Amino acid sequence: MEPAERSRVPRIDPYGFERPEDFDDAAYEKFFSSYLVTLTRRAIKWSRLLQGGSVPRSRTVKRYVRKGVPLEHRARVWMALSGAQAQMDQNPGYYHRLLQGDRNPRLEDAIRTDLNRTFPDNVKFRKTTEPCLQKTLYNVLLAYGHHNQGVGYCQGMNFIAGYLILITNNEEESFWLLDALVGRILPDYYSPAMLGLKTDQEVLGELVRAKLPAVGALMERLGVLWTLVVSRWFICLFVDVLPVETVLRIWDCLFNEGSKIIFRVALTLIKQHQEFILEAASIPDICDKFKQITKGSFVMECHTFMQKIFSEPGSLSMATVAKLRESCRARLLAQGRPPKQKCHHRATGQQHLRPGGRAADPHPASPPLQPLQLWARQPRPHHLLHL
Repeated sequence: MEPAERSRVPRIDPYGFERPEDFDDAAYEKFFSSYLVTLTRRAIKWSRLLQGGSVPRSRTVKRYVRKGVPLEHRARVWMALSGAQAQMDQNPGYYHRLLQGDRNPRLEDAIRTDLNRTFPDNVKFRKTTEPCLQKTLYNVLLAYGHHNQGVGYCQGMNFIAGYLILITNNEEESFWLLDALVGRILPDYYSPAMLGLKTDQEVLGELVRAKLPAVGALMERLGVLWTLVVSRWFICLFVDVLPVETVLRIWDCLFNEGSKIIFRVALTLIKQHQEFILEAASIPDICDKFKQITKGSFVMECHTFMQKIFSEPGSLSMATVAKLRESCRARLLAQGRPPKQKCHHRATGQQHLRPGGRAADPHPASPPLQPLQLWARQPRPHHLLHL
């Protein structure tokens, strides 16, 4: 591609991420030329919807969210639909009191260690940038470590919090959204035993066996545990797995409809690439194929992708998910010790408490949580432009 043609696509996307050298400019421009029309149409409709001030839960809002929340309205909509705005309003000054509370040097050192590792390909998180978002990230993670001492801080939370900061550009809102995700929306993923995470990976296995039996049979024949191929999808909420704009479109629905959205995304990825996956003849082969299916035009074209996640998997009610969770959780507990979930802990001086029972999704009561894992970082997916 000629330099002049290459320059038509900015080297840095609107979120601050540098586009990789192998970025497919031609495919991106072809996609974006049509997506721009969609973005403009959705922005007009959202502006009309929000003129009333509030963001009520309704079928109209659900439909609008599934079609995408414009960047300029995303923080406001996430805050309202997740319950984060209500929590912030009911606890004025709480975030700032957390930052001014007693010091915990071990917690502070653990967070500082990871600041330079957070999105090194994003110019907004570099120390040479003014203002540098590392300080904002530090404050959000420190406050959350004090707020939820069953979690403290661990590697992985920095990436989720980083996305929230990029969207809200507001420390306090990012803190409350992080609390909504870790404390309410995700069903017990980060408890000391990580039982919720393991349960949902087993639930995905059951759904695949029911909806995509050939893939389920292959996984059983090769002896592949689901945790081996989808842990990053679940625990990182697709950050550094799918393109940024696609992740944000997924999070639009996640904040509104809860964790069942993760199953819809996973099932769609698997179903779309079923024939490719079925070519696998070994465990390393199938692991490589599960990495490959998160790349390419299918996931880059976020609008079509989001339409697919609500059509391809077919019916998937919360009642179905809840029933499967109950049976899978019971099976794991009956085994005595569920399969180990690879997780890297950072010492924060916090005691990890045992979780309470899980409430109904999408916004269950907050259980004490377990540190996220720092997964080996792979080359970042292509980042998409959003107005």
